[in-house]
Amino acid sequence: MPVNAHVQPSAPPEAPESSTEGDAFTVPEEAIDEALETCAGDARATIRALLLGQAVLRRRVDEARRGASWGYPRGRPSRWINRHGEVG
Repeated sequence: MPVNAHVQPSAPPEAPESSTEGDAFTVPEEAIDEALETCAGDARATIRALLLGQAVLRRRVDEARRGASWGYPRGRPSRWINRHGEVG
């Protein structure tokens, strides 16, 4: 199971005003223990793995943003697709 699979929102989505950035998510101690165990108890390796995972997710979000059209809600094609239908 991925390390971040244990991250649970601390407040329901319909009540964001009761949450602040600091308490928006709760990470159970078991998830922290699992992350450390995955890296044989090496804290630096655990941090490295978590940062790498974050970088991968950030890249995927950036790619999705680039692929999503600014005109999508208006029914226009993506600005990243040229007139021949090629991405670029």
